[in-house]
Amino acid sequence: MSSRRNDEFTDYVTERMWWLRRLAYLLCQDWQRADDLVQATITRLYTHWGRAAAVEHTDGYVRTMLVREYLSERRSGWARRVSLTAEPPDSASAPGDREGALDLRAALAGLPPRQRATLVLRFYCDLNVDQAAELLGCSPGTVKSQTAKGIGALRRTLQPPERGPGDFNSGPDGLEVQPHG
Repeated sequence: MSSRRNDEFTDYVTERMWWLRRLAYLLCQDWQRADDLVQATITRLYTHWGRAAAVEHTDGYVRTMLVREYLSERRSGWARRVSLTAEPPDSASAPGDREGALDLRAALAGLPPRQRATLVLRFYCDLNVDQAAELLGCSPGTVKSQTAKGIGALRRTLQPPERGPGDFNSGPDGLEVQPHG
């Protein structure tokens, strides 16, 4: 690779590293695996940089590479044999609904890989059905059904438990009161 192409590649990867890591983390829910996924993608990108740099939407090309690498890894025996248990590193974050975000991440992590990839592409990457289908190598109908199944599973997981008639309920002032009866 020429010096100019090396410089272009290095500049591209340096500018997009945070985005690649975040996308990889959303897919696999583990920072160490996300780093491995990004490394594998960057290695493949280096070998195909001429093609990637020539397309109109290089980010879309690289995103496709990353998602396909993730799905390929999930299909391989490696994902079933290796279990990483390290906690993600502490990082500064903007204030917000931290518990809700953690609940959503846990629910997302519990989805099958194809549903998780579909939801990340549709709602985090803001791709439409046809774009996600092309990236995943499936039909738009499959994307729609995987999206519906994934959202349904997230709703069921995140829905508060139903209370029975003898359970305590919350009163108007936030204090728990037991119904009369």
